[in-house]
Formats: sequence, C-alpha cells, structure tokens
Amino acid sequence: MTRIATALLPLAVAILAVWAWRSLLQPPAPLVCGKPGGPPVVSPRVRLADGRHLAYRESGVPRTEARHRVVVLHGLGGSKDYSLNPSPVSTLAHTPPPDINPTAAILNSGSFCVCLQGLVEELGIYFVSFDRAGYGESDPNPGRTVKSEAMDVQELADQLGLGDRFYVVGVSMGGYPAWSCIKHIPHRLAGVALIVPAINFWWPSLPRNLSAAAYGRHHPADQRGFLVARHAPWLFYAYMTQKLVMPSAIGAGHSDILSRQDKEIMAKILANRSIDTSKPTQQGVHESIHRDVMVVFGDWGFDLMDLANPFPRNEGSVRIWQGGEDRMVDAEVQRYVAGRLPWVRYHECSDCGHLFLFMEEWSNAILRGLVLGEEPTMPSAGA
Repeated sequence: MTRIATALLPLAVAILAVWAWRSLLQPPAPLVCGKPGGPPVVSPRVRLADGRHLAYRESGVPRTEARHRVVVLHGLGGSKDYSLNPSPVSTLAHTPPPDINPTAAILNSGSFCVCLQGLVEELGIYFVSFDRAGYGESDPNPGRTVKSEAMDVQELADQLGLGDRFYVVGVSMGGYPAWSCIKHIPHRLAGVALIVPAINFWWPSLPRNLSAAAYGRHHPADQRGFLVARHAPWLFYAYMTQKLVMPSAIGAGHSDILSRQDKEIMAKILANRSIDTSKPTQQGVHESIHRDVMVVFGDWGFDLMDLANPFPRNEGSVRIWQGGEDRMVDAEVQRYVAGRLPWVRYHECSDCGHLFLFMEEWSNAILRGLVLGEEPTMPSAGA
C-alpha cells in the first residue's frame, strides 16, 4: 500500500498543478471580435501579414488632402477613439464630476479630443488612431513584444497608404511603441512626440539609484505589480485578479495617483463626457491591459540609451513632453533619458501632472512642435 501511495504521489501533484494552472493562473481565452461569442466588428480594420486584424479610426482632414499624416498610439486601457482634435478640456465647464472611478476615466481618457479643429485644418493634419493588439476591436497578439508594436504601425501605415514617412504620437503607455518605431522603423518617421511616455525601471543603462528612486515613488501595490510583471509574467493574471491584497493602486483608482492639476482636469472630463469604460477591454483584460504592462516592464530587445538619432540631418524631431508633478510617469527619469540622448528635445511643465495634454495650449504646442518644429513658449499649468 505504501508503495502504491508513493507511486501515485507524483501523479497527484501533477494533477493538482494542472488544476491550479487552469483554475488560478491561466487567464481565460479572449473573446475575439467577429468570432463566435465575441463582440461584433463595427469599425474599419486592416488584415496584417500574420492574419491578425487592426481596427482604426481616421480624423482630421481627409487622408488624400493631408500635408501631414499622424499615427496616434493610445495609452493603457485606451482605444482608437484617442484623437488629437478637437474640443480641448480647457473649454469645458467646471461642473462637479459624477461618482465614477477616476482610474476608469484615466485609462479611457484617450477617447477625448484635445486640439482645436481650426488648427488641424490650418496645418492640414490627418490622424489615424488604432486599437493596439488586444484592445477594442483589434485581434489579440499573445506574442506581443516591443518590436511587434512598431511592426503593427508600419503595416497599418502601408495598408492605408500614408506614404514613405509619417508622424508618430505616443501617449503614456503608447510611449513604448513610439520608442520602438524609433528603433525598428526610423526610416519611416517624419517626427515623433512622446507625451508622458511610460518608462521601464529595468532599462539596462538606467542608473540603479535613479531607477530605485523612481520605483519607490509608486504606491506599494503598484510596486508589487511591476515586480510580478517583470519577473513572473506567468503569474501576472493571478496576481491582478486575487483579492488578498490590492493588486494595483492605478486599477483601484487610488487618489495618490493623481496630481492636483490631474484632479481638476479629470473633474472637467467626467462632468462633460460619457465614458464607455468597457469597450477597450471587451475582448478581455489580460490581452489588453495586462499584456501591455508585461511588455513595457519586460525585455525590450534593445537599450533605450543606445538608440541612434532617426533624424541625423535635422529633417524631423523627437520630443518628450512631461509634467513635473506626474505621479504615474517619473519626470526625473525622463530628464535623464533626454540628457543621454542629446537629439531628444525635452519639454517639461514643472507644475503639470499626467493629463496636461488635455489643455488646449499644451496640445496645440505639442502639435505645432511635431509638424512645424516650433519651439514652444511654455504655457501655464493652470487647468
């Protein structure tokens, strides 16, 4: 009997491990748009070489009439409804916000437009924003990497006929795909704007003391999540869905993640817009938000500080736009990156937070810097 029990023990352990994996660790299969059981496809899409689809949205002047074509990369939990025109938040009323989780609004703030239509028409700008892999109506990519994000941009641009060169704007978590474009498709770029771009505490050339300080300024719950995403991505779904401890201060809508200015801007947004917080993650949170976090804190395949200038003849520019009081993306790290890459032009609003893009004067300055190369006179931070 003892011999039988000993022989069966490994089998029992294996069965228990399989059960734990399937029940606790393995994320559910995504509900792919257009497939049985999945959400419907209601937006135009392109089919990529690997068979996946990307859903996109066009705005601004007609593509065929545009003098400048801009690809917009949305942030964490955002969607193709991110645009840079029109109706900035500075024109909105100061009505008290409804009782909505502020994080849901932050993650979906990409659905609000922030540049005046008159400026867009004056400059002849065409925008295309798209649901990055796994978001909205774009097919998931379980093999998503930093490089694959740039390849998606290039394929979309080719299929839409954006020409040999186009502009890229990456906002927040959309910053790492923008950096990837600089690395992998520099010959296709006319200019790049990185607006409060996400950072990776594990970039090889980032000084350890600087990385540790920036990491330590985050809420303990987010610190735990970053560590799991970096060192045990196979455990990330289980960590983010467990109930024992708060998995993420950002996900929980903790007040610590917003600066004073961010709270003022968010109040205006919430009071004047209806927010569909479900559509960006309608295929599943793991292949959208979770995958983004695992990729940004994973191995990028290159050291950011080794990037070459994509515009050696000054035919375009790369600009970082940062809020000095941003509590989600560390300004000190951005300053270091700009110092190590002298061809990056760095613009900081010292008393702005993470959402200053939604102020008309700043969004217009960003757009003019991108397509005209204008050096801004720094607007005020007042919301």
